[in-house]
Amino acid sequence: MYNPSAAGSAANTVSGSRVFVYEVVGLRQNDETDKMSYPIRRSGSVFITVPYNRMNEEMRRITRMGGQIVSIRPSGQEQSNGQAISDKAGDVKATSEPAPEPAKLEEKTKPMTQAKAHENVAVNTYRPNNPWTGKCISNEELVGEGGIGTCRHLMFDLEGSELRYLEGQSIGIIPPGTDKNGKPHKLRLYSIASTRHGDRVDDKTVSLCVRKLEYKHPETGELVEGVCSSYLCKLNPGDEVKITGPTGKEMLLPNDPNINVIMMATGTGIAPFRAYLWRMFKDNERAANPDYRFNGLAWLIFGVATSPNILYKQELEEMQERYPDNFRLTYAISREQKNAQGGKMYIQDRVAENSAELWKLIQQENTHTYICGLKGMEDGIDQALTEAASKDGVAWNEYQRTLKKAGRWHVETY
Repeated sequence: MYNPSAAGSAANTVSGSRVFVYEVVGLRQNDETDKMSYPIRRSGSVFITVPYNRMNEEMRRITRMGGQIVSIRPSGQEQSNGQAISDKAGDVKATSEPAPEPAKLEEKTKPMTQAKAHENVAVNTYRPNNPWTGKCISNEELVGEGGIGTCRHLMFDLEGSELRYLEGQSIGIIPPGTDKNGKPHKLRLYSIASTRHGDRVDDKTVSLCVRKLEYKHPETGELVEGVCSSYLCKLNPGDEVKITGPTGKEMLLPNDPNINVIMMATGTGIAPFRAYLWRMFKDNERAANPDYRFNGLAWLIFGVATSPNILYKQELEEMQERYPDNFRLTYAISREQKNAQGGKMYIQDRVAENSAELWKLIQQENTHTYICGLKGMEDGIDQALTEAASKDGVAWNEYQRTLKKAGRWHVETY
């Protein structure tokens, strides 16, 4: 969320002081993922006040929430038939600076329309008040013997539903029962781990990769289990499950088979990348998509705690063996490998090791970079690429902004 104090000097510049209003339809509320303390309408338009220097960021947030931007206009032109949304820090007030001319506004907002390439992608076919009730087909353990925790690959039946999705989207799961206040549990979002055709390549299933959340209560020491993840990990074939979605356009793959794709994942962040790689390299998936033949380079850097925690290990290594010229696989196994300083090997350390090569690849106009998993890896990745870019006299933070505007830098972290 926007914090005025975090905007720094940018908020005091001419562009930083401009304020615009987004008219948005189709938003959904999810406290777990959106981290919002205020309610939103379930129907009709909402109006979100946005400073100029946050326009791209806010567009991505709205997309993640399943919303569609109907219009963008300078502050002061709000309509009164919807409910305004403010950030936790409070509404951003308009300044006395004149609003830009319509033509200039169109010019300024043009780089933010990367989602137009996917504007016909379905979102929110099923909503929380009218979910699809499917059935669990299978529930398989992904963590090998000696690994840490439990992580399951779940496949659900979609036959008879209208739910259609693309690689990189998410679905919502509504766990049964009520919370401590006696209200129905809210949905949780999970990245889809299967291609648009499903693991059976029959357009009738969707799959998830779910790690069971467990932790000790900091005060009581009591073991706390995640509500939805525990529910999913205990499902048996035939059990019913309430599904919403699909949602999201941030992590979608371009249709161009000649792009390069850099993927950086930790843990269950592998889910969308499994879908990408199946689409690129699995025989039955390729047969179902004769017009799509991936010709670029797909490079996955995957961070896990131990070798048994390498999710989909056999699949990944089989694809690498079959397509060595198109698929590169790099592991960062924190509890087994050492970085250059002798410490634990994390994903950001692998990025640092390969920063020169990654930086060169990122500069190619047909390269898309995707990051999915724990938010903590982002700073280390940025630091490594900052050092690599600086050797060419390039400021990474500025260059990264151009990648985002071009729709070539995609992040979904938590």
